[in-house]
Amino acid sequence: MPEIGKGSDRKEAEAARSEVRQGLRLPVGLVAMLYLLVCLAPLALALMRSAAPAVTWEIAAAGLGLIGLAAMAVQFVTSGRFEVISGRLGIDRVMAFHKTAAWWVLLALLVHPLANVMPTYQADPALAQERLIAYLTLPQYRTGVIGLAALAVLVLGSALRNRLPLRYEAWRGAHVILAIVAVGGGLHHAVTVGRFSAEGVLHDYWWAIGAAVAAVMLTLYGWRWARLRTRPWRLASVEQRADRMWELDIQPAEGTPPLGYRAGQFVWITAGRRRFPLFDHPFSIADSPTRPGLSLIIKEAGDFTNHIGDLAPGTPMGIDGPYGHFTLEDHRDDAVLLIAGGVGIAPIMGLLRDLRARGHDRPVRLAHAVGTVQNLACLDEIAAAEADLDLRPLLLSETEAPGFAGEVGRLDRARLTEMMEGLDPQRTTAMICGPGPMVTAVADQLLALGLPMDRVMYERFDYSEGASRLDIRMRRRFLMLGSGLLVGLLGFVAAMG
Repeated sequence: MPEIGKGSDRKEAEAARSEVRQGLRLPVGLVAMLYLLVCLAPLALALMRSAAPAVTWEIAAAGLGLIGLAAMAVQFVTSGRFEVISGRLGIDRVMAFHKTAAWWVLLALLVHPLANVMPTYQADPALAQERLIAYLTLPQYRTGVIGLAALAVLVLGSALRNRLPLRYEAWRGAHVILAIVAVGGGLHHAVTVGRFSAEGVLHDYWWAIGAAVAAVMLTLYGWRWARLRTRPWRLASVEQRADRMWELDIQPAEGTPPLGYRAGQFVWITAGRRRFPLFDHPFSIADSPTRPGLSLIIKEAGDFTNHIGDLAPGTPMGIDGPYGHFTLEDHRDDAVLLIAGGVGIAPIMGLLRDLRARGHDRPVRLAHAVGTVQNLACLDEIAAAEADLDLRPLLLSETEAPGFAGEVGRLDRARLTEMMEGLDPQRTTAMICGPGPMVTAVADQLLALGLPMDRVMYERFDYSEGASRLDIRMRRRFLMLGSGLLVGLLGFVAAMG
């Protein structure tokens, strides 16, 4: 790890850090209200115009189509790439909602044609079957069918991504294409054959939604691409920190402004000539903003990372960020628990380095838990930090090894209780990063030891949905949003009936 910057370099880094704090990040409650507003607006606009009389099932079918199409368009901004949306939520929660909402959208749009034929089915099942086949085969409905098929492949393919024989970049490219086809087909279907959308204010609303989606795509794959090309970075060095684990020191090229970030955030990086957004990968920053540039700790674990140690100094790098809410900005006066599982040490080292650089004067407790001793990283630096901080480190391996001075086993309740000794749970913040099962177990144990929910923060490696008390609370909030959409649909059916 290069020395923390001094003088003008450090002042520039501190200035960049101050700038990033001023970025617009919407409150969580406002984000939820905006989601409901965008998704329910088509129902309100549909009530403003007259339509041919319809039975309850057909009205419900139309309502499902309107909500589903709007919610599908919103998926483009819940991908974690817009800090204004995800800045106060955290990437784990945003991506968990993105996946949950995708299933809502698919279910609503699958039921949409079925509900349309339900009145016919109740009177004549054979005729209902003919009518459903007509919906699926007649030319005027074709774009809707194509959009629905693309959506189904997209959602199911995402759920099965780890089982598909596709490289990550190929999967991402397919994901983007399918998403564009799904929303494009849905919008064309709505404005051409929609019961309420073929003309009027709602017709204009769908055109506005289409323009917004196009703007999002231009931002993600046009503007971001331009920034990657016009603001290049360079790889300064690569050092091995543990078994198949490397630290990259990346510095801005001449003319590239410093990156304003908060310790614990992450960036998307590209390397070499492939500086295009489809080829980027997310990695936590293992650094303090007080030092110029940034460093990343990366483990070999896939197509891209398996060759990370082979990158040569001077390699052009693309940096997009910062992103994420895994920071201590709102808990500067607390005692801190830093808990890392495996390569989860990356953001934890960033936080530790920043606490050390800022001269944090409250207790810091660090646990680095790994499967084998060879996976322990940055041991010398952790030991050196004890001279500058009130730091007590716990090095933990699941397997024994000759000469290992740490503990053997898992980070269980007894060890967490020992880490909490002398600390006030109400004034302690825990930062946890690691595999999903570990994060779930540790988070629940810390809550049981008295830490408030808003002081237990985590990041997982794969954005998986866990089963901790924090995850359960999160899913309840998702259900509240879903219930809001359902109430809106029922209100629409009642008003039209």
